[in-house]
Amino acid sequence: MKHFAALLTGRTSYFLKGEEMKTMYTTHNPLNIVATGRFMFHKKNLYYSFYISSKINRPRAIQFVDDSGTILEEHQLETQILGPLSIYQNSTGKVCGVWRRVPRDYKRLLRDERLHVVLLWGNKFQAELALAGKIAKYTALQTELFSSLMEPAPGTKPDQMAGAGGTAIVSTSSGAASSMHLTLVFNGVFSPDDYVDAALNVRVELPDRKEIVLDEVQKVRKPSTEINVLEISSPISIQNLRLMSRGKLLLTIESKKNPNLRIQGHILTRTTCELFQTLLTPHNGESKTKSSGLAWVFLNTDGSLSYNIETDHVNTKDRPEISLIEDLGKRKTMLEDLTPTFNFNQAIGTIDKLGPKVLESLYAGDLGVNIAIESEPSLIRGRLAPRPVADARDSAEPILLKRAENSIVAPMHSMGMAWIAIDNECNLHYEITLNGFQANPQELQIYLEEKPIEAIGAPVTRKLLEEFSGSYMEGFVLGMPSNELVKLETSVCYLEIHSKDKRELLLRGKLKSTKVPAHCFPIYTDNNVPNVLVPGDHNDNHLIAPDAKCFHSGRFYDDAEQWRSTQDTCQMCACQRGRSTCEPIKCPTVLCKLSEELVQREGECCPTCISQNSGSEIISAAEQTKRGCRLGDQFHMAGATWHPYLPPNGFDTCTTCTCDALTLEIRCPRMVCPLLACSEKLAYRPDKKACCKVCPEGKVRNDKVLGPLNTDELGDQASGRVNMRTPEEKLNQGGCKVLSKIYENGQEWHPVIASHGEQKCIKCRCKDSKVTCDRKHCSRSTCQQTRVSAKRKVFDKNEPAIDECCSTQCRRSRRHHRRTHADRTTNTDEKQQQQLSKRVQQTNNNRSGSSSHSS
Repeated sequence: MKHFAALLTGRTSYFLKGEEMKTMYTTHNPLNIVATGRFMFHKKNLYYSFYISSKINRPRAIQFVDDSGTILEEHQLETQILGPLSIYQNSTGKVCGVWRRVPRDYKRLLRDERLHVVLLWGNKFQAELALAGKIAKYTALQTELFSSLMEPAPGTKPDQMAGAGGTAIVSTSSGAASSMHLTLVFNGVFSPDDYVDAALNVRVELPDRKEIVLDEVQKVRKPSTEINVLEISSPISIQNLRLMSRGKLLLTIESKKNPNLRIQGHILTRTTCELFQTLLTPHNGESKTKSSGLAWVFLNTDGSLSYNIETDHVNTKDRPEISLIEDLGKRKTMLEDLTPTFNFNQAIGTIDKLGPKVLESLYAGDLGVNIAIESEPSLIRGRLAPRPVADARDSAEPILLKRAENSIVAPMHSMGMAWIAIDNECNLHYEITLNGFQANPQELQIYLEEKPIEAIGAPVTRKLLEEFSGSYMEGFVLGMPSNELVKLETSVCYLEIHSKDKRELLLRGKLKSTKVPAHCFPIYTDNNVPNVLVPGDHNDNHLIAPDAKCFHSGRFYDDAEQWRSTQDTCQMCACQRGRSTCEPIKCPTVLCKLSEELVQREGECCPTCISQNSGSEIISAAEQTKRGCRLGDQFHMAGATWHPYLPPNGFDTCTTCTCDALTLEIRCPRMVCPLLACSEKLAYRPDKKACCKVCPEGKVRNDKVLGPLNTDELGDQASGRVNMRTPEEKLNQGGCKVLSKIYENGQEWHPVIASHGEQKCIKCRCKDSKVTCDRKHCSRSTCQQTRVSAKRKVFDKNEPAIDECCSTQCRRSRRHHRRTHADRTTNTDEKQQQQLSKRVQQTNNNRSGSSSHSS
């Protein structure tokens, strides 16, 4: 890990003022804006952090350029205009980020101090300011605890201090003899005639008390207009160190010859963007506790410590005690009690006054969090470790990955912490730290699970992010579709860790507060607005997924699923192609026997016939309410009657089902229509859902006038002529037997399917003991007339009504290149027709075989 620093002022931006660079950058800096940066190179990545003058807003971009001004890398930074900043950057005022995978040639420029950093303000079309500075190595960065950004002091003349500024790298020691070390990097405090051994006053003071902590005179042998470096070491009291850790001390550099040349700034926590995190786990591997947790903290500019602790399976009845401790191996010292802020498995708060010793322990990795209960002084604990703030760790808060319940593969105390965030370029970043997998390393998989809402039966999608092994993983997903990114903010998402070999879920955590930049949302224009579905348009089958679900009453239902509405139990609902429809239950007309009475039982929507002599009943009333029949997913009490629900047509009122009170057998007979008093060609249905046809007035049949009925005529219901031939005679003359029903040779009929009733659009024929069934086909002209009439919904009284079979068939899409829902329906009907023909043929063959055997 290598550390670098940079000072950015108007005087360090000299190379931006060249002839070739003037058109690209604006270096006019009337407010004397100053910035300082810290850089850490780790695992091919360059992490950067900046303190910037409070007189200007955050920069819009950062560039890395070489000595010639060639732009090597540019990052767009988050600004308050584009959206809210992260918690860390908003609290500290720092600018944080990372340059991933620095090429080897650019790494060489960084090592040779030939790399510059540029901060840009304004926008892409109108530049306001550009500040630049060289990235250089400083030995004191290894032990830096505090930083200072020095700007022209109040009361100085802007023209004299134009482009002046500085930064301080401060390290301290709070041992028996406490001391501090200052490395000052500055410019702009020299007179024009200071050529050699320029004397400067360096002063550290407490402005509130007007107390001087340090006042020394230092000489700069060869003053420079760009970068000057001074190093000072001095003893300091513990009390002043404590004031320094709280941001109370002011550092000043001024010319001894001309005190009006002066820069100053408060000493604050160091510039580096970092937080400290840990997993809270049992320290004893044999412990049987299920408790776990995580903790993360960071320092504010005033030296206060913000902490966030989350626990799992820590019962408040056990009176847990949460404390900040100094962990020096066998010796552990409690520094702060955090228990008062613990509520609902979380402890969130701020420690205002930290001593210098605590600060040194934090940076040294000796600070930890301990959770104790009455029976266990150290139930779970962990030691805080520093992590740079960038990408995934620049999110609102981490996710606690909990061990999956009843998992056999997951180790006993396995758990984890995950950070996940979306950067300004719409890329997904994640960082995962695990515990419990060190002893048993295995191949792991990271999945991102998404569902629209947290509801029963909600559709779930999983996306494999990456495969890895070990206890740490940092990765990203580039070019993630915008519609998937938006779901991270609008949907319910989980991060899961799976075992690749066992294919089992190990850890799982719910995403929280994942913010998606506004410019990463999908953009709809006039050319790509989603199609609007027009009611009644039956050619939109291809627009709906075949596995589309319906959301109703707080849960999801599969396509073609039926259920009773939770809002009104006397309504039946169904899911059809992603849309839910509900219809009130239609009760059939029930005629009770003399010994029965009509009763509306609790929990039932329709009345039921109950025996009046309840004392002689074999089955008690209590048992009667528990007994019943199940048809599909619906339960019906013993003795209940109902009309079957057949979506999308609704309730079939022509069929009445009954659950036998004793045998619990379901019977669904169809209504038997009365004899027609006219020719079937003249009969009609009063309405679309009428079960039986009726004769028009004045068209009553007279057999003497009309003559005998045609036996080959397709009958819709009972006719007036009675056939006196026996079944054996019909079969011997080429008749057919279908499902225990006898048809004469040449007779035609509509088949009856138990679950759907009579199929009016299919016609079966018996010819020489063989049955053939065909679906009625409609011509294109008939379909065209049907569509026009359906849209207008106006019919001429003199014209015949539109055929129901053609009305349904013409709705199907004629797109032959795409297999739509209608195609699948047609294929299903054809299969049912073939199966029916086969069963009839098999029945006839059996009959023929039996006849020949008997003869």
